[in-house]
Amino acid sequence: MFRRQLLHVSVTDLSCSLTDFSFSFQLMGSFVLAVGLWLRFDPETVSLLSGNKAPDTFFLGVYILIGAGSLIMLVGFFGCCGAVRESQCLLGSFFACLLIIFGAEVAAGVFGFLNKDKIIEDVQNFYTKTYNENSNGTLISSYQKVLNCCGSKSSPCAEPETKDCETGIKEFFDSKLFIIGYVGIGIAGVMIIGMIFSMVLCCAIRNSREVI
Repeated sequence: MFRRQLLHVSVTDLSCSLTDFSFSFQLMGSFVLAVGLWLRFDPETVSLLSGNKAPDTFFLGVYILIGAGSLIMLVGFFGCCGAVRESQCLLGSFFACLLIIFGAEVAAGVFGFLNKDKIIEDVQNFYTKTYNENSNGTLISSYQKVLNCCGSKSSPCAEPETKDCETGIKEFFDSKLFIIGYVGIGIAGVMIIGMIFSMVLCCAIRNSREVI
């Protein structure tokens, strides 16, 4: 009898903790989605990558963040329902979805860090090719305005204090890619806590039912 009461209290406490975590989890999903949408529709970024044959590698990591953020918001609902109803099925689904999102977030983080140099190089090559074809084009003007740069390494600007646009591209995308990397890896760490919570609660529910 005492053991049954103890298990019931333990399950109730874990359910409350997981419910709070799931709500916070949904808020984090909103944050990840907002960051992804900001990176995708940021006017400065879009203006640099809107030309014909512009490299789209950068947006792959952004799309992973947007997808993961949307899933996090949905999965948080499963976590709340599973905790409130003390359903092993819903908690198992919550765990499986967390595992999938965990893989996606790690992929976004690793993608951002490992492909950083390649993405920057692709954009630099695209800029150089476009600049050599038409140095007075609209796209080149966008690069120079957004990045506050001028010319290229092979054709430097007449103003020595102004950086070349290849350097400006590196600085600009370095900051954006680090955001993808840190957000992806940071949220992945939270996923681990959620998976531990759901498995512990699932086991506690099963043990309490066996005692009863």
